[in-house]
Amino acid sequence: MKTRNLLSGVALMATVIWGCQPYDMPPIIPQTGSSISSPAAGTSIVLEKDGADENSIDFTVTAADFGTTGTVRYILEVDAAGAQFAAPVALGESDSNIISVNVAELNEALLGKGLEFGVAGQADFRVKATINLPLNPIYGETLTLTVTPYDATVAFPVMYVPGDYQGWDPSNEATVLYSVNFDNKFKGYVHILGGSREFKVNETNSWDINYGDNGADGSLERDGSNLKVAADGTYELNVDLAAKTYTIGEVKRWGIVGSATAGGWDTDTPMDVFDKTTNSLKITTDLKAGEFKFRANNNWDNNFGGGNGELTGGGPNIAIAADGNYTITLNFGAEAVTYTLTKN
Repeated sequence: MKTRNLLSGVALMATVIWGCQPYDMPPIIPQTGSSISSPAAGTSIVLEKDGADENSIDFTVTAADFGTTGTVRYILEVDAAGAQFAAPVALGESDSNIISVNVAELNEALLGKGLEFGVAGQADFRVKATINLPLNPIYGETLTLTVTPYDATVAFPVMYVPGDYQGWDPSNEATVLYSVNFDNKFKGYVHILGGSREFKVNETNSWDINYGDNGADGSLERDGSNLKVAADGTYELNVDLAAKTYTIGEVKRWGIVGSATAGGWDTDTPMDVFDKTTNSLKITTDLKAGEFKFRANNNWDNNFGGGNGELTGGGPNIAIAADGNYTITLNFGAEAVTYTLTKN
């Protein structure tokens, strides 16, 4: 019994002594991001429209060091100057120290970030480096360049929204959602007036990659069940393609209201015609000399006014100079809400 207690005491002392020994932390492996060596800081670039689809600009980057060996890939990213790469656009990638960037794609990205065509503006560039190991990407220093884009229509990435409302046509280039930040988050408006009120969202203008929702829970599944809304009207539709999720906003029934309309300023005259070729609402009606606005749901929570075809939320009344029969359209585009007004 005494021997057992003695051995227990020795074991306890050993544990205490061992526990007091200094503990060596595992070494921290230093990592170095890839930086852009060419073009150099302060460089001014003027993009040329001629040959833009075929021409490219080469960015030279330094080697990234992950502190271990592996296959490293370099991705060049751009964002608006000072935006802290909140929504970067990937311009190109390479396994070497040269990343070739298509001029047309760079121009689109810069216009999408708010730079004006024909005007020198600043944009931030950086290199994202990845390795074929379970390690996080590392980013190099930001390089600010002065770039002058050329005049071009920005071709935002799109998702297609075929459904009963437009004839289940995935090739319709008008009934689409736009990713104005080039970040795989898409937004648009679906005008559903009658029919089954069912639709889907597609990655391409075919049925090859289409999504539905099998559980009506806001998640998207490839080849899933049709999405569906309960009532006729216009819906804001948002899709996060990376997360495979979507949201559908509250229904809005758009109409016109004002002294020029049959209902005056009290009652909306509904826009009950949908033009699938332009993804717009339309109405042909008699108007009196006076004014009108666009309004949803017979209240002023959502209304548009303006002039010269451009609309702003809560904007000024639109004038009608003379009595007559008019055709009016309302269109929710990628970046603006517009209208047309034609006297028949």
